[in-house]
Amino acid sequence: MASGSLKNMLSEAINKGVVESRARIFGHQLNPTGQQTPHKLLRMKLFGEKVAQWYPHDIKKDDPLVMARQEQERLSKLEMLKRRGKGPPKKGQGRRAAKRNK
Repeated sequence: MASGSLKNMLSEAINKGVVESRARIFGHQLNPTGQQTPHKLLRMKLFGEKVAQWYPHDIKKDDPLVMARQEQERLSKLEMLKRRGKGPPKKGQGRRAAKRNK
C-alpha cells in the first residue's frame, strides 16, 4: 500500500512540474483550480481604434458656418410647420395630457 501511494505522489509531482514548466515555456496562464479568469479577454488586442478607422472624420461638425446653416434650416422648417399647425404642442397640451383629461 505504501509503495502505491508513493508512486501516486511521485507521478502527481512530476505532472505538476511538467505543467508548470509548459506554462512557463509557452507563456500560458496556469490555472490549477479551473476557475474562470479574465486573462483571455485581457490578452486580446484592442479593436476600438480599428473600428474608428472605418468611419471618416466629419468635417461638418468642425465648420461653424455649416453648423449655423443647418440650425437656420431647422428653425425655418419648424416655423413653417408651426404656421401650418403641425408644430409641437404647448407644454401640458400634448397627447398624454389629452388622454388623462378624458
